[in-house]
Amino acid sequence: MPAFRFEAIDVAGKARKGVVEADSARSARTQLRTQGLAPIAVELAATRARGARMQRLSFGRGLSAREQAIITRQLASLLTAGLPLGEALTVLSDQAERDYVRELMAAIRGEVVGGHALANALSRHPKDFPDIYRALVSAGENTGKLGTVLTRLADYIEQRNALKQKIVLAFTYPGIVTIIAFCIVMFLLSYVVPQVANVFTSTKQQLPFLTVLMMTLSDMVRKGWWMFLLAAIFVVYVVRAIFAQPKPRLAFDRWVLTAPLFGKLIRGYNTVRFASTLGILTAAGVPILRSLQAAGETLSNLAMRGNVESAIIRVREGSSLSRALGNTRMFPPVLVHMIRSGEATGDVTTMLDRAAAGESHELERRTMFLTSLLEPLLILAMGGIVLVIVLSVMLPIIELNNLVS
Repeated sequence: MPAFRFEAIDVAGKARKGVVEADSARSARTQLRTQGLAPIAVELAATRARGARMQRLSFGRGLSAREQAIITRQLASLLTAGLPLGEALTVLSDQAERDYVRELMAAIRGEVVGGHALANALSRHPKDFPDIYRALVSAGENTGKLGTVLTRLADYIEQRNALKQKIVLAFTYPGIVTIIAFCIVMFLLSYVVPQVANVFTSTKQQLPFLTVLMMTLSDMVRKGWWMFLLAAIFVVYVVRAIFAQPKPRLAFDRWVLTAPLFGKLIRGYNTVRFASTLGILTAAGVPILRSLQAAGETLSNLAMRGNVESAIIRVREGSSLSRALGNTRMFPPVLVHMIRSGEATGDVTTMLDRAAAGESHELERRTMFLTSLLEPLLILAMGGIVLVIVLSVMLPIIELNNLVS
């Protein structure tokens, strides 16, 4: 039975919004009238035409990563407890906090009750449920282990969100220091340096080179700030246009993997995503070639994604997974050794999970090490810039004192 989103007025004159299930829009209006509501607008929740338009206009309208993890966890718990899928979706719709989530669950339930598979119902909402999510749900439905697959999927989403949050928090302090340093330098150049420069100009003495340089830079900041802004916007546009091309983006991704500090960080982050996704897919019974393809699509680095595609060709030709990934020389040796051990024992899934957990801990350690280096470097850079500005102000004063003495 399809779901309809409605807006109505109750007997007290208050606006009411929600979702109702009915065979047609006319039947939905009849139900609302029997409940003492005067319907204003009734439309299919599955279409979400107005909702999609509002999603583009309002910030945070779509399903967030946290909400996705909560929905997946709750649905897995309800199905594991033996509740039918339709009733489980009804429970999720009733207890949703946001109208968007409530309508989304109602629309998915309408598709499921209408005879569609859950994966097909989710495919109508690709922005909220990506390809890998739908592939896992489809594998769970085909193998009859939807509850187990959703449990592992919820674990994966929560671990991914936790890892991403740790990385963001680790770089938050250096980012704040950088912003504060930039604001201080702009204040000194736009206000302090011009005030002092007026005093030195009235003396008509020859100023040191450093002072002249700071005065010139100060004039450029005060009078030509809009040119810097336009130049920054132009540079961002050009860089994005260049990276939109496959060859420059691929060359950049290859170079990033060899970068001194950030290379191992990016390699580790992509390795965790690849191993975790591959472990979930193999545990759900998805064929290895399809699992490799889906896991490779989660990689953000095009160079590593290309190596996964090469590994897929080798596996299709009869090579083992460990040998195919080892020949790429892109993934850490620990992951390759773990997969080789899993192939020997017949339990690749467990070894993939262990490899993902190990790489996740190593990624956290490298992130903390990198941020511990960035923090003092940023403070030293900020102090150095302020020192140069102070020297540009003090040098003329020192020369004046020498002349007076």
